Amino acid sequence: MELSDEILIEISYVQMSKYRIKVMKALEGEVKIPSVIAKDSGIKTNHISKILSELKAHELVECINPEVRKGRLYRLTDKGDIIIKNLE
Repeated sequence: MELSDEILIEISYVQMSKYRIKVMKALEGEVKIPSVIAKDSGIKTNHISKILSELKAHELVECINPEVRKGRLYRLTDKGDIIIKNLE
């Protein structure tokens, strides 16, 4: 499958940070709260929200209950799914 330039640029963006890779892999096929993402990825919880914000800005992850303060649920977007399947 030929990947679009936009997807290739996003793959490059994710690959530039081992934290972004770990967070996306932790979310692959699942819906999780930040503390579980932190545990599964081995990244400290205080870094997770910054990484999630960056990935949200690139439309790679989404929060499915943004109205709640605690226990926000995150998952990969369709675009994020394509990216994670094409990471090496």
